[in-house]
Amino acid sequence: LRDWKFLKYLREHAHTIAGKSQMIINAYAKALEVIPRQLSENAGFDSTDILNKLRHKHAAGGKWFGVDIVNEDICDTFETFVWEPSLVKRNALEAATEAAILILSVDETVKNPQSEQQQAGPAMGRGGGMGRGMPGMGRGMKVMRGRGGK
Repeated sequence: LRDWKFLKYLREHAHTIAGKSQMIINAYAKALEVIPRQLSENAGFDSTDILNKLRHKHAAGGKWFGVDIVNEDICDTFETFVWEPSLVKRNALEAATEAAILILSVDETVKNPQSEQQQAGPAMGRGGGMGRGMPGMGRGMKVMRGRGGK
């Protein structure tokens, strides 16, 4: 499966980045292993053994290897006529990526360090301090003396 080539690229690229971004890219790469792991577990196989065989085969240059449900092993899916529609896979990857970006952007909005710094500053109301009333209304109310404002 070409997913393994993409997965390998992501893991190599993650090593060139530091911080949260590296963790996010590694998590995304790990998520790509969910499909063969779930296929193996659903068939009652040892998913760790199957994934290790897949990793080894793809590291050795195998291009089309995937889970063989019939023989409880891995196989060359091209030779056994097991093909995945690339459009379906592409749409699934795009939808999953967009969902992850949305979740991360909401999380980043909630935990935005810039907004936390602004909140730690001087506590002024919404008006931003003295002398800022509604536009066109002057500098606020005049003090009324006695009856009738005189």
